[in-house]
Amino acid sequence: MDVEALAELLHETEEYQGSFEAVAPPHDWWDWYAADMEAREDGATADEAAAAAERYMAEIKHVVVTPG
Repeated sequence: MDVEALAELLHETEEYQGSFEAVAPPHDWWDWYAADMEAREDGATADEAAAAAERYMAEIKHVVVTPG
């Protein structure tokens, strides 16, 4: 992956993670990023990757966002 593509992926990841960050209990942002980016590298869409990251955070890191 070239620098421009990686920068775009990081920017898009930040936009999705920001929504999670706003409502999630304290957590390490890099865990969410890593799960999201792994899913993207495996061919997931941005929405699918964000959902995968949220599942990872809930199932592995026990960081759960409860519907408000």
